[in-house]
Amino acid sequence: MIAKFYRKWFILAILFLLPVVFLLFLYPSTHNYNTLDIVGEDINETKSLTFINNNSSTFKDNITILSFLGNNPVKNITTALNLKELVYDKFKGFKKFQIISIGGKDSEFELEKVRKELLKSDELKYWHFAYADTESINEIFNSLRSNYDLDSSNYTNQVFIVDKLLNQRGRIDDRDDDQIENEVKLFGLYSYNSILVSEIKGKMNDDIRILFTEYRQKRKGNFNSNIRRISNLEGND
Repeated sequence: MIAKFYRKWFILAILFLLPVVFLLFLYPSTHNYNTLDIVGEDINETKSLTFINNNSSTFKDNITILSFLGNNPVKNITTALNLKELVYDKFKGFKKFQIISIGGKDSEFELEKVRKELLKSDELKYWHFAYADTESINEIFNSLRSNYDLDSSNYTNQVFIVDKLLNQRGRIDDRDDDQIENEVKLFGLYSYNSILVSEIKGKMNDDIRILFTEYRQKRKGNFNSNIRRISNLEGND
């Protein structure tokens, strides 16, 4: 009887202590992560945009996922649907997180249709839709670093991460271990393909989490890492 009693408490103690020990192993690693690189600076603000439903916002002081839905947003709704399911639903509870989707000058009606389609599954409190003329759209897009261009309808499937200080975030070196070992020439990741589910899940979401970790550590006073800037690396070439 006594043996049973001690065995019971021994098992309970093990079940309690194992998670604690596991967390203690994990804890130091939170202070030794790779920050998300700054791949662009001084991203043009949203002053030239007209927001639908009077629901305006800015890039400054927000962590923004930026997309360009073009002159025919309904035609390009796959970008919005993927962002809703794979990004917005995961991060909408984080402080200062938002998505801004930009359509062409006469796309207000179509933007509203896209918004209503997304609303069928959830609220969109932290998602803002805006439109602008081609010149204004290009001013914002051209302030971003990208390996891609807007098409003739002002659309791209590439989406961008802009931090609170109007810096564009991404990866200066996007090579995997095998590519580094084989000395593949360095290439970066400045934007994320919204059509490729694997890229959003495997890279974009990880990068957003890293950025939130950075801001969380800054608030706690634990952040002491120098963030890599592509401009600094280019200056050393």
